[in-house]
Amino acid sequence: MKKKYTYKDAGVNIEQADDAKAVMADVMSQSQEDRRVMNKPGAFASLFEADFKGIQHPILVLKAEEPGSKQQLAFKYGKVAGICFDLINHLVNDIVVMGAKPEAVLDTILCGKIEKDTVVALVKHLAQACREQDCTLIGGETSEQPGVLPEGQYMLNASVLGVVDRDKVIDGSRIQIGDSVLAIASNGVHTNGYSLIRKLIDDKPDVLDLTLEGSRFLDVIMEPHKCYYQPLKALISRNVNDVEIHGMAHITGGGIAANLNRILPAGTSARIDLSRIEVLPIFRTIQAEGQVPIEDMLRTFNMGVGIALVADSASIPHIKAHLKSFDCHSYEIGEIVSGPQQVQFINQIELG
Repeated sequence: MKKKYTYKDAGVNIEQADDAKAVMADVMSQSQEDRRVMNKPGAFASLFEADFKGIQHPILVLKAEEPGSKQQLAFKYGKVAGICFDLINHLVNDIVVMGAKPEAVLDTILCGKIEKDTVVALVKHLAQACREQDCTLIGGETSEQPGVLPEGQYMLNASVLGVVDRDKVIDGSRIQIGDSVLAIASNGVHTNGYSLIRKLIDDKPDVLDLTLEGSRFLDVIMEPHKCYYQPLKALISRNVNDVEIHGMAHITGGGIAANLNRILPAGTSARIDLSRIEVLPIFRTIQAEGQVPIEDMLRTFNMGVGIALVADSASIPHIKAHLKSFDCHSYEIGEIVSGPQQVQFINQIELG
């Protein structure tokens, strides 16, 4: 007798998946307050009315992102909510530095087996993270892939649609010699460098027992990526007098040098004084426990700088005061000089 094959035998339970997706759709329906979303969850694609209040010449800003190998630690140690905020906050930061307002997000959840409680929690937290940044989770994809991913393992990614008025695009083209570089502080590792961190944990598991300023090492490295949209939105919309931002770099993989370099116009360089960077304790610990070369630390981590903002020096006091009103710490770390379109480090970073 020939063997009969079913999708369920292959590892995909359609009925179970449909049940989970029905609950996910209900969670999304309850969280959607944006009237521009024209269809209910479950449609083949998402309909979003292109109505952007107050924007005369809309430029669409699109970005896709995933939270890297930090998500492996998140699922291993029960930090599911945090990784959802990591994903959305990183994604939003990438378009905010272009001057854009986030509008809509599509997510993708890949897994070896759909576990109802887990996928519903993921959608719930993704939707909450979107709401906190004035945008909407409008749809996405949940895909069960046995044999590709083991049971219990998930991979997340998402895409965002943002919008900015053509005259308010921030792309670095207005950066000029004499501008100041302002560091907007990070709240930790954010979402880059976790391959190195996981290697450190594998080789030295006792590092998890360390305490940094009253918090466990694990909790510190799993702190969700800080989002800067709320502190910056009045600045990028130019609703704060006497302020004009010339460029912003989100400090992710590649560190300060690689990311700030992306926005420099030809004929300019950024001179960054490493001794002025306020290094967070977590980076001192990672460097010491792993004996990581300083050059690798600077290439791998944000070192305490979440965004590098470039503006006319006369605007810096206004920008700092505005950010401070949102409990967002910032400080000057450098200036724009004539040069071959690169970041130049001076002095030494303090890790002792």
